[in-house]
Amino acid sequence: MPDAAAGAAIRQVIERQLAAFRADDGETAFAFASPLIRSQFGTADAFMRMVRTGYPSVYRARQVQFRALAVISGRLVQQVALVGPDGKAGLALYFMEAQADGAWRIDGCTLLDLGEEAA
Repeated sequence: MPDAAAGAAIRQVIERQLAAFRADDGETAFAFASPLIRSQFGTADAFMRMVRTGYPSVYRARQVQFRALAVISGRLVQQVALVGPDGKAGLALYFMEAQADGAWRIDGCTLLDLGEEAA
């Protein structure tokens, strides 16, 4: 498991990407994606289209609560509870990747529907 400083850096990357989504700042949001994700989408516009249509609770999260940092199948995963614009709660699993320079990047996100309305 990473130390507290790495955990804080991971949280900051996710927070900054969520802020970029709220501001419709595709270039900044795309900058926090791993090289593999960046190569898959090619441009910030294509990446933002995917997030807008496939991940509305991430794109316009009304509430965000950081949960445990865990290792799942050998990968470092930050769990984040979200409430989307529709008021539904979900759990985002952010797969994180350390870069050669020590920076952290998001290497994928899986959304789990918690099947409940937020209060």
